[in-house]
Amino acid sequence: MDKLCLNSQEAANARGISLPTFYELSNRADFPRIKVGRRVLVPVEALRAWLAGEAERHD
Repeated sequence: MDKLCLNSQEAANARGISLPTFYELSNRADFPRIKVGRRVLVPVEALRAWLAGEAERHD
């Protein structure tokens, strides 16, 4: 079964960014994340959609 969500480190690695950069990004209001206590989870499909939107916005 494929993962539905990534933890912070996995999401940072998948996008090729540092963990501190990921935390800055994840604090944006439009960033797709789920907070479970202190843990941040990122739904994979929502992250893909968000990245596609960001790519279009910056073209």
